[in-house]
Amino acid sequence: MITVGVEEEYLLLDPVSGEPKPLVEEVRRTAGLGPLAEQGEVQDELLQAQIEVATPVCRTLEEVGGHLLRLRHAVASAAEENGCRVAATGAAPLRGTLPVPVTRTPRYLRMEGQARQLVDEQLICGTHVHVGIPDRQTGVVVLNRIQGWLPTLLAMSANSPLWDGQDTGFASWRTIVFGRWPVSGPPPYFDGLADYERRMEALVASGVIADRGQIYWQVRLSDRYPTVEVRCLDVQLRADDAVMLAGLVRALVATAIADEKAGVPPAAPVPELVRAGTWHAARHGLNGTLVDPLGLPRSSGDVLCALLSHITPALEDAGDLREVSALAHRLLQEGTPADRQRRAVADGGLPRLLDLITGAAASD
Repeated sequence: MITVGVEEEYLLLDPVSGEPKPLVEEVRRTAGLGPLAEQGEVQDELLQAQIEVATPVCRTLEEVGGHLLRLRHAVASAAEENGCRVAATGAAPLRGTLPVPVTRTPRYLRMEGQARQLVDEQLICGTHVHVGIPDRQTGVVVLNRIQGWLPTLLAMSANSPLWDGQDTGFASWRTIVFGRWPVSGPPPYFDGLADYERRMEALVASGVIADRGQIYWQVRLSDRYPTVEVRCLDVQLRADDAVMLAGLVRALVATAIADEKAGVPPAAPVPELVRAGTWHAARHGLNGTLVDPLGLPRSSGDVLCALLSHITPALEDAGDLREVSALAHRLLQEGTPADRQRRAVADGGLPRLLDLITGAAASD
């Protein structure tokens, strides 16, 4: 069974005003996870109004869901004890009048000195899915074979339509904010592992970024773990939607590996079409068309069906087909988390929105 792990980032918000509150250290100290917190299950982020959780390595989606619920409950309870709430939203609906302080580590302080405005506006939260790979050469094969599906995954995850108290017109404003860093968006197509490493080293040698950790491609090889890391996803309102995305990503990785072994020719995506498709997915979510892996516009429902068809054997092998298919069909019926945020604002303004994005962080 191919292993999988999930990282989720959340915001800490004032329960009444909805503005960010820089209380990450207090929340971490009272999260009640004991030694597990020291193992990296609860982490700081760039800004002091953000907090990150990370599951252990998992073999089943049931494990992923159980750990996410446990971690969400722990940080949500700790936040309540410290006068704030944990919000599972891809972007802060309100940013407040003063910038949120940067977490005081040498790395983050250096980033603040290099790009102050970008750091101040980094009140965004994503979901990162790590999938185990046998070696880095196989990992590069996976990067090449799955990148055409990144716009579809992004559209399914879209959960950040609001910013500065306004509807941005985008389903995933987080994608637009994050895309302003120098190395971001979809990765290039690589001619093997040596080419991947050469490009990584050249980017660091250019001096534009400080280290490989600032290579923010939407999918990359992890330098810390033997995994492929998919980073294009907004954080999810519900834990089971994060589980669905983890199942989809794992099945895409397994399919890529199986296709490579079977000698199935890779469909090398056209970089400008993947980038355009990514922007389109961030703009519309699942409302309308998506750009499919061949660069063609198709209805979002058709593209989701094509994705599920493409990975069905891998989902079956993992025992995930029924769960992932059911959650994907629910998503098509209910709309994306961004759609749910917009409905909440329309139904009850800011109070209803805060109930949605903070209530969901503590439950499925």
